[in-house]
Amino acid sequence: MNITTFGLDIAKNVMQVHWVDEQTGEVGRRALKRAQLAPFFARQPQCRIVLEACGSGHYWGRTLSALGHEVRLIHARHVRPFVRGNKNDAADAQAIWSAAQQPDMRWVPLKSEQQQAVLSLHRVRQIPGVGLLGATVLAAVLGEDAQGYRNAREFAACLGLVPCHRGTGGKVAIGHLSKRGDPYLRTLLMHGARAVIFHAKTKSAWLQQLPARRPLNVVVAALANKMARTAWALVAHGREYQAGGFAKASSPNT
Repeated sequence: MNITTFGLDIAKNVMQVHWVDEQTGEVGRRALKRAQLAPFFARQPQCRIVLEACGSGHYWGRTLSALGHEVRLIHARHVRPFVRGNKNDAADAQAIWSAAQQPDMRWVPLKSEQQQAVLSLHRVRQIPGVGLLGATVLAAVLGEDAQGYRNAREFAACLGLVPCHRGTGGKVAIGHLSKRGDPYLRTLLMHGARAVIFHAKTKSAWLQQLPARRPLNVVVAALANKMARTAWALVAHGREYQAGGFAKASSPNT
């Protein structure tokens, strides 16, 4: 028995579905809100659902598989040649459907939630100077949205990565690091910063110029402070790290 193949283009809030009825040849297109997607496919007889492989693609793949459907993930580069005309959600869904008809198509294996969790830890290690230990501790301290801290400066200060201020008679003196907060996480960040300074193959202009003006320990503390603030920004704003900057413009608070 032939089953219907659905091409599914997913997005944050609106999903686009494309299919061709096996009996009549009628082309179907439909835009669905996020909350409507699972109920829509729950009403369908057993079918094949094809979508592009990505983080949310694996999530929806697991969700739709649980409804009894056959889910196939396809790499985005195999879909691009089938996009016709202007690129939009409907055209992408149709391109996914067309790519799925190719007899020699290679599929991406569907990952479990545990597999994605482990892979996310390894990707976090691409923040410079942050290894697996530092990444897991930062994740535990910051939580899901980092909103326990008002901004990046406050997070760095809570870790003791800012100098102490002492003042009297209108004069303020800046001393050594305050060393407040979690000493374990602060130690990991300091060691990570030191590793970047001595072993990184590529360094930012800021990091190349700072040692000429400041002692080594001050440079290490400054870089650890910057790493902590970067980690806060990534979690608080849901961004991915890119060398030389963020995937999106950073907040003034960072």
